[in-house]
Amino acid sequence: MKKRKTFIFTNKRNSNRAVMAVVLGTISLAAVGTVVFLAYRGRGEAAGRYAFAGLLSAFYSLVGLATMFDKKYFKLFPVLGVLLNGAALVCVGLIFYLGLPG
Repeated sequence: MKKRKTFIFTNKRNSNRAVMAVVLGTISLAAVGTVVFLAYRGRGEAAGRYAFAGLLSAFYSLVGLATMFDKKYFKLFPVLGVLLNGAALVCVGLIFYLGLPG
């Protein structure tokens, strides 16, 4: 018996908050990468604006992690947003931890 091709209609859609979390995660990772590169080029001398960019990146990551998992939305963007923002938070935390004296 041959299976018929059928269409599955759903009312699921992509969450706007989840898409914004992916955008903020990308911005956060780009900011952290730029800060690390500029500090490396300056032979480890980091200006205060680099620290501000790192803190702003951490703030963006925390806002991006506020994406909630809801059954009425597709899962791609929430999971991608949490992964990107989690990676950015880990990078910023590691930079601050390694920068502590002693």
